Amino acid sequence: MSAGDRRLSLLVFLGTTALRLLAATWRVRFVNARVVEELRSRRQPFLYVLWHGQLLPLIWTHRARDIAIMVSEHRDGELIARVAHAIGFRTVRGSTSRGAARALLGACREVESGRDMAVTVDGPRGPAGSVAPGALVIAQRTGAPMVPTAASASRAWRLRSWDRFMIPKPFARVVVSYGEPIHVAADSAREAADDVERVRVALDANTQVAAERQHAAG
Repeated sequence: MSAGDRRLSLLVFLGTTALRLLAATWRVRFVNARVVEELRSRRQPFLYVLWHGQLLPLIWTHRARDIAIMVSEHRDGELIARVAHAIGFRTVRGSTSRGAARALLGACREVESGRDMAVTVDGPRGPAGSVAPGALVIAQRTGAPMVPTAASASRAWRLRSWDRFMIPKPFARVVVSYGEPIHVAADSAREAADDVERVRVALDANTQVAAERQHAAG
């Protein structure tokens, strides 16, 4: 094992341990969970679509559910992929900016095998709040609905990154909210890709719901 591999393994161990210790203190509440429950009761695979900045609380609250997640092939992607795998996710490598064709094919295979898929629609490099068409293309090709998924925290650190990455603080209240499923009826992937605004509006609305429920709980 090279020095680089040893360093990466150490970072994965430290990152996973820190996440487990921190997240064990969070108080989590789910809003509109019936959306996910109904899809699962029908054994309908679906796509969780989310903003990159809310990724951390969402991967923790959805761990060990046999979900596949798309992780970029950028330099930090390997660390994220290994941490995600350690807490119970399958990973598909690539993004809309690098390895796009292979990533979309791999994601479609996961969904067609009956597995749910998670996609950060503005990742891995933004701009924040801008929806890339990858999730819509997957939904069009597989017939899987998209479920807008958002998280809010009563207390959180925000990184100085393009997405203002959120890390809920110890003992924070975390609200996870699901929006109504979005179905893609387009006849082609090109037509599906033109519908990004509908996903952006739904994600922003669901983020607002999570924040309002957070405020009400306080």
